[in-house]
Amino acid sequence: MHPNRPAPHVVVGGGVVGAATAHALTARGERVLLVEQHGRGHHEGSSHGATRIFRQGYTDPEYVALTTRALTLWEALERASGTTLLDRTGAVDHGRPDVVDAIAAALSDAGIPHETLTPQDAAARWPGISFEGHVLAHATAGRIRSADAIEVFLTLAERTGLAELRFDTRVTAIDDHGADVTVTLGDGTAVRTPSVVAAVGSWAPTLVGDLLVERGARLPAVRVTQEQPAHFPSHLPDQAWPSFVHWADGDDVYGLLTPGEGVKVGFHGTGPVVHPDARDHLPVTAEAERLQAYVARYVPGVDATRPTFISCLYDTTPDEDFVIDRRGPLTVATGFSGHGFKFAPLIGELVADLATGGAPHPRFAL
Repeated sequence: MHPNRPAPHVVVGGGVVGAATAHALTARGERVLLVEQHGRGHHEGSSHGATRIFRQGYTDPEYVALTTRALTLWEALERASGTTLLDRTGAVDHGRPDVVDAIAAALSDAGIPHETLTPQDAAARWPGISFEGHVLAHATAGRIRSADAIEVFLTLAERTGLAELRFDTRVTAIDDHGADVTVTLGDGTAVRTPSVVAAVGSWAPTLVGDLLVERGARLPAVRVTQEQPAHFPSHLPDQAWPSFVHWADGDDVYGLLTPGEGVKVGFHGTGPVVHPDARDHLPVTAEAERLQAYVARYVPGVDATRPTFISCLYDTTPDEDFVIDRRGPLTVATGFSGHGFKFAPLIGELVADLATGGAPHPRFAL
């Protein structure tokens, strides 16, 4: 490393949070070394796959406001990259009236246009879905081209000349010296830096849990699970599919079209607890059958008999709030609880704020 240049921020993790952080830091003129234990665009964490839902439908006004901030940043990212990242398909919430009505109230308070429909009117508009309870639609929502988004973050960071990206490079140790840390990599090299960002999702408890304890902080109980949504072949044209969430009496369900792959449907956070380095990537048979039975009942626009299962990780906190905070030289970002991707450019800015000496967002502080 050049002796007269400041040490880079070491960002550990090349999923969407690490990529967004690298972009946000380099946009501020900061140097970044990003290290990722797997390959570029790998399938071992929480970020892979072609699509994610963007929606503003939260019952919590604070999260609704954050979606608006994130939407502005997604649009800026599209302009900066010349790439479409957000397809405005709209989103539909249906099911338990208490939840759907609370979402409607939060959207009203935020001035976000939305409409309520009867299940019959909703089914006439979106025949691929069977609706129950109360139904709410908002047009600012849709789907994120998630794999493209990660590449845009990484590419824009690289383009500044301030980012070095190392894939297939595991962090083997982080040694805390007080004012700075030494990050040791699997190839034996070591980097001493006053700022390391652990954007490692499900790996945060094992990588930095003890370091935080030594600094008088503690991660919440992050529950790491292997989720198993599936793509189902669609009977309908692509434009027939909004993003959707069913606030069901049992487990909540989400869905969206992935063009060329089918309609992705999954239960929210119901998978078995796993260690992120010890996964079989296989669906639990009973849960797979339960998902197919759900799809046969509530998603008539697809072939429920022909699922293609996907495996991904959730890193879930007890209250499903994110963890984005700093102690000394260490910034940690974890606990995205299956709903973080939509906030990615904003999370990158929040993490970059911390890494450059700013204060944490109170909601996400340790």
